[in-house]
Amino acid sequence: MSTAIVDYGSGNLHSAAKSFERMSRETGAGGPIVVTADADAVRRAERIVLPGVGAFGDCARGLRAVPGMWEAIEERVAAGVPFLGICVGQQLMADRGLEFGAHSGFCWIAGDVAAIEIDDPALKIPHMGWNELIVDRPHPLLEGISDGDHAYFVHSFHMTPQDPEARFAHVMHGGPVTAMVGRDNMAGTQFHPEKSQATGLRLIANFLAWKP
Repeated sequence: MSTAIVDYGSGNLHSAAKSFERMSRETGAGGPIVVTADADAVRRAERIVLPGVGAFGDCARGLRAVPGMWEAIEERVAAGVPFLGICVGQQLMADRGLEFGAHSGFCWIAGDVAAIEIDDPALKIPHMGWNELIVDRPHPLLEGISDGDHAYFVHSFHMTPQDPEARFAHVMHGGPVTAMVGRDNMAGTQFHPEKSQATGLRLIANFLAWKP
């Protein structure tokens, strides 16, 4: 069985694949790492990783444009396969993205993806660079990760879950900004674990070993 990183024309797949391959070798978990645009390969995978960069609507359209891919992801996640969304891949877990209009997501986490609002002119949007995680509640993917550990962000929008229990970590950037969400066998990070050095590699290792 393999871990499938979904290729739909969005995201730094080379960087992500290298990080997942490294942690698969070091931990012996997760099986082969496969970057694929083949819906059948995703259906066969033991784990699914959905990256994404850019606008929510563009990513949703790009994913739907790959024959059978949206449906394959829905089917496998419904069957209990561990899923990790990264950046816009995490945002697609929400009901809607409100960037350049309203666009539907997978509707796995009730809530919208809305613009980050700040009232401090010294702070910039996009929220870009390193920030300190604040863990809201324990999650297996956060094992070994603590308050103050740094992760790397590049985004202007973030998910606002209706249920506070769906948010597992946040950072402060003119107010709380969602860093990680999840429920059941699915999780998503707004930050890029493949760019987050030790923190990100730990999260990837945790995901490859996760048995929800």
